[in-house]
Amino acid sequence: MAAPVDLLLSRRHALQCLAGGAAWLAGVAPGVAGEARIAGLIDAAKALPTVGQRIDFIAGALRGAKYRAYTLIGGPKRPEKFVVREDGFDCVTFCETVLAAAISRDIGEFETSLRTIRYHNGIVTWRERNHYFFEWSQHNIDNGLCRAVTMDGAVNLEKSVYWHRALGRRRFSMTVIPRATFLTNKAQLASGDIIGFVTQRPNLDYFHIGFVAFGTDGELLLRHASRSRHRVVDERMERFAAKNRVRYVTLLRARERDDCDDVRLFVPALAETAALSVHAAAALPSAFTSAV
Repeated sequence: MAAPVDLLLSRRHALQCLAGGAAWLAGVAPGVAGEARIAGLIDAAKALPTVGQRIDFIAGALRGAKYRAYTLIGGPKRPEKFVVREDGFDCVTFCETVLAAAISRDIGEFETSLRTIRYHNGIVTWRERNHYFFEWSQHNIDNGLCRAVTMDGAVNLEKSVYWHRALGRRRFSMTVIPRATFLTNKAQLASGDIIGFVTQRPNLDYFHIGFVAFGTDGELLLRHASRSRHRVVDERMERFAAKNRVRYVTLLRARERDDCDDVRLFVPALAETAALSVHAAAALPSAFTSAV
């Protein structure tokens, strides 16, 4: 068996081309600007009754989109820019984009949702960016957008991370699900669940993330932005877990905003409201850079 590709996940943002059939289904012609595509998907998904179904629809429409790393702009000594990309994304920005679109009613809400998902309290600075997926998860539970999903047999795992000296060393305890437990409890999963794959590297928390999906025959799939395959794809979950020697996973489930009184979306200050549509930019990576 080939050695697992243990990732450093990175955080960039992307809005990608819809493949012909998916774009047609969403009523959006290929080649339209990135925000127009997302606006079309938001509008097309409105008829779906649950946020999980909207995630599944939007993520499915983006299959075939190119993988692109290192797109976020900012660093410890470089001003952070809120970036909306239309030409590709990594595993994290794929999930951020889809989740933001699925919980939004229009493109204005999408941008506010994306800031809230990507940045702690929606504050667009490098230090407030959710560099570690453990913190990404915790902050998006705290703001009411997601809830944790666990299973009988989950265990606690202590982690100490030190990806960048400017962030310092961080320690936290994670409730994680063993691979065998996860794979044998498919009935507890839902389309659109966000799955995180815990790394065995000593200085990081996760190596990859994506969405739970199901094939037409009920087969459990991973829908994700794959660096090794250069695009967004569906992959058999069991195959991915075996190939990368996954030991533990975590699961999040998006919450319906209309059903929650505690969802907190953060509207940016006027100076932060202009999103950048960037086609090429040198960017400092975050703790994530998917290589799977």
